[in-house]
Amino acid sequence: MRTVFMGTPDFAVNVLDAMVQAGHEVGYVITQPDKARDRGKKVQFTPVKEKALEYGLTVLQPEKVRGNEELLEQLKEYNPDIMVVVAYGQILPKEVLELPRLGCINVHASLLPKLRGASPIQNAIVTGEEVTGVTIMQMGEGLDTGDMLTKVEVEIGRMNGEQLHDALAEAGAKLLVETLPMLDAGEITPEPQDDSLSTYAGLIKKQDGKIDFSKSPVEIERLIRGFDPWPGAFCDYNGLVMKLWSALPTGETTEKENGTVISAGNDGMKIACGGKILVVTEIQVPGKKRVAVKDYLRGNTIEAGTILK
Repeated sequence: MRTVFMGTPDFAVNVLDAMVQAGHEVGYVITQPDKARDRGKKVQFTPVKEKALEYGLTVLQPEKVRGNEELLEQLKEYNPDIMVVVAYGQILPKEVLELPRLGCINVHASLLPKLRGASPIQNAIVTGEEVTGVTIMQMGEGLDTGDMLTKVEVEIGRMNGEQLHDALAEAGAKLLVETLPMLDAGEITPEPQDDSLSTYAGLIKKQDGKIDFSKSPVEIERLIRGFDPWPGAFCDYNGLVMKLWSALPTGETTEKENGTVISAGNDGMKIACGGKILVVTEIQVPGKKRVAVKDYLRGNTIEAGTILK
C-alpha cells in the first residue's frame, strides 16, 4: 500500500518501524519541526524523524498542516492509499482527512471511547484501570471520536507509565500491521463510539505530580506509578522537592496527620495518607539519583514526625 506516516514521539516509532518491516511503501514521513534544546545550543530531531532517516525515508516537517497548500499539493501528487497517524501533535483539516483512498487512521493508546485525549497511558494507571489497550480508528474532525476499526487489550498489572508505554507501543505496531490489509480488503466494519461512555485524558502538567496526602494510599501509589518517568510524583520535604518513585499501599490504619512520616528504615518510609499507611521504597532528592530508601538512609536521616506536604 502507498502510505503516508504522521507521528512525532517515541510511541509512534514502533508503528513506523513495523510498517516498513511489513513492506508497506512509505512515501512521506511527516513529523513536528525539530526543536532546540540546552538553551538553543543543539537541535533535537523528533524520535520519528530519527527512525525515518535510518530507513532513508523522505521527511516533511511543516510548522502547520491546516492551510498548508504546499503540503496538500505534495500529498495529492503522491496519492496515498492511506495515512497512518500516531501522536502527531496537530489536528488535521478535512481536506487532508479525505485525501487518501482509505482515509486517515489513528493508532490511539486506549480502549476507546475511554481515555480520549493526549495522555491516555498515564491516566489509565492513575484512574485505576485494570486493562487498557490500543484502538485503531478512522479519523474524523473531532478529538478521538472516529469510528473504531480494531482493538487489542493490554493488562496493566503493576506496570509504571514507561513500561505501559512500551507495551502499548509494541501492541499498537502489531495491530496496525494486521489491520492495514484487512482494511484494504474491505473486511472491517467500522464501529461508532458511544459518546456516553467516553472519558478524557488531557495534557499532563508538571504540577499534576504534586501529591495530596489526604488521598488514599492506593490512589497515591497509582499516581506514583502512572507518572513514572514524567512528571514524577513529588512532595515538599523540609523545603526540598522530594520525588517518590516506588510505593506499596498497606491495609494498616493510623490516626496520624496526613503526610506524617511514621517511620523510615530498611523496609521503606511509612507515610500517613487518608487515615491509612503508604510504604515508600524509592525516593529522589534534588541533585541526586533515585535510590532505595534504605540506601538513602545510609548517609542521611528522615525523622519520624516529619510532615510531607
